[in-house]
Amino acid sequence: MSMDAAVRPEETDEKESVHVQIDESFVDCVSPDWLRTVALATLRGEGHGASRLTVVVTDDESVRALNKTFRDTDASTDVLSFGGEARDFVAAPEDTPYLGDVVISCPRAQDQAIGHPVEAELGLLVVHGVLHLLGYDHVQPGDKGMMWERQADILSSLGLAGVLPSEDDVQ
Repeated sequence: MSMDAAVRPEETDEKESVHVQIDESFVDCVSPDWLRTVALATLRGEGHGASRLTVVVTDDESVRALNKTFRDTDASTDVLSFGGEARDFVAAPEDTPYLGDVVISCPRAQDQAIGHPVEAELGLLVVHGVLHLLGYDHVQPGDKGMMWERQADILSSLGLAGVLPSEDDVQ
């Protein structure tokens, strides 16, 4: 996996902020700088201005509990996105909007990483989650095609062209 074509974390604007939280049991699984780079590349790839968001890498049980609480679905999944500020909320011009949180199940990412490294799968899930925060969805076939195309373009810009979700992945 190459970060050469990607936006390096140290090159970020002070108004762009991606906070990364990795549960202690998964700190050896992926670099927080990589996840930050992927999130920033997604924002920039979508022409999105300054914003803040959080990426959380956690266990399957935590993701399942969040899914049950907020989506009324008693099952785990690979990635969940929770929007931050309401889109029609008027903030002070100097405020950087909070897009929300992307929560990823590391065990699920490890299971889905077939033919590519876990870091690449986690990159896919970050892109997917951030696209949801930006308003993309994949419930309808046309929407799914658009989202998958954007996902593929961003992954390709990160040197991850071969990392694509299977039909069973990315709920």
